[in-house]
Amino acid sequence: MVLEFINNVLWSSPVVYTLLGVGLIFSLLTRFLQVRHLKDMFTLMFSGKKSDAGVSSFQALSVALAGRVGTGNIAGVASAIYFGGPGAVFWMWAIAFLGASSAFIESTLAQIYKDKQNGQYRGGPAYYIEKGLGVKWFAILFAVAALVAMSVLMPGVQSNSIAAAVNNAFSIPTWATGLFLVLVLGLIIFGGIKWIANTAAFIVPFMAIGYMLMAAIIIFMNLSAVPETIALIFRSAFGMDSLFGGLLGSAISWGVMRGVYSNEAGQGTGAHPAAAAEVSHPAKQGLVQAASVYIDTLLVCSATAFMILFTGMYNTQGPEEGTHVFEAIPGVEAGPQFTQEAINQVFPAFGTGFVAIALLFFAFTTIMAYYYIAETNIAYLMRGRNAAWPMVVIKLLLLGATYYGANRTAANAWLLGDIGLGLMVWINIIAIVLLAKPAMIALKDYEAQKQQGLDPVFDPKKLGIQHATFWETYEKGPDKNAS
Repeated sequence: MVLEFINNVLWSSPVVYTLLGVGLIFSLLTRFLQVRHLKDMFTLMFSGKKSDAGVSSFQALSVALAGRVGTGNIAGVASAIYFGGPGAVFWMWAIAFLGASSAFIESTLAQIYKDKQNGQYRGGPAYYIEKGLGVKWFAILFAVAALVAMSVLMPGVQSNSIAAAVNNAFSIPTWATGLFLVLVLGLIIFGGIKWIANTAAFIVPFMAIGYMLMAAIIIFMNLSAVPETIALIFRSAFGMDSLFGGLLGSAISWGVMRGVYSNEAGQGTGAHPAAAAEVSHPAKQGLVQAASVYIDTLLVCSATAFMILFTGMYNTQGPEEGTHVFEAIPGVEAGPQFTQEAINQVFPAFGTGFVAIALLFFAFTTIMAYYYIAETNIAYLMRGRNAAWPMVVIKLLLLGATYYGANRTAANAWLLGDIGLGLMVWINIIAIVLLAKPAMIALKDYEAQKQQGLDPVFDPKKLGIQHATFWETYEKGPDKNAS
């Protein structure tokens, strides 16, 4: 099948190891900022102010988390365990830890090279590729790839998982769930970025805290299983477990692939809302976006993994397709049902409905963030021209993909989603490796000003960073209201 061939090329072993390698290189170059600046990563998210042109740091974080915290945190973790065994969880952690530095680089670049278009801040990989690298065709390539991925290929993964979970919990037909999603989503995305940001800022903290509280209860009720479960994850991650030892390659590839799908570090998606934040220095929002990777994978994904592994409610495919090295719930397909069965073990008949509702919030806000990213890339491609009709077309495409995805098989939905993710990752990783220098200069400038007891303010001319056109006039403009 052509689509499977494309997916295998995009997610071949060299690509997986490249993602780990790039994250390690950025971690070394930044001297592990994800550890050194841990305090700033979380305090800065509450410090930025919104303006007429931009949103606050917290709103930008919420939109980024809306994109990151989705199906990947529930169904994605389940599929990683199904194909890679418990060891895949470790590699999800690894790509999250290393990927936090990649998220910093891409989000800082998005701030450095952002524009103000039609009264709103716009930025992301297409913008920093054109301005930073000076290669317009490469920027257009990313914008087109992002449009196809965000509006056509990836929304179906989210709506499919919602529809499957709701059908399993409440026997509501998938077509009805798809129609409901389209109607509510349409109301929000036709309202623009402020509606999207405000909705995400309200829903994301609520849904994440509620979900992790449930996980904390299950972990507390299974405290005696914690040491063995963590040991199982580490043994399996390095091929040392007697049961899962033969899945080492699958553990790495599926852990990294599903980790990237979930936290999106290096994909370029988080860079779009990062550019919309009203801050006084690009590194501030870069650090905030690095924190979002931790929240997504080290907290929310881990919550799912521990619930599944503590209760033993999962299956793991063997080296040969159709075989299983572990099968606790025969006949259950990898996806939200793993988590539903896990919670049902502790709270009978409650888990099915709880996960369905959690997934509704998680995946719905992800589709909402997808639209914002698609809109930003339309704004890039249509600069200087009337973008009204292309915006409407993208809205309709995304709504159509959402409805269609709710009614197709999970395997097809994930296949298209993985292709969409792979297209963006390939292009963006190349770009941020070539463009790391301006982000590193911004980080050093931020650290130098902090050491002097100052609230860092960005001056690209002083730092020798060219084509940062917004920042060159920022101090003189009316929007000088960042924290």
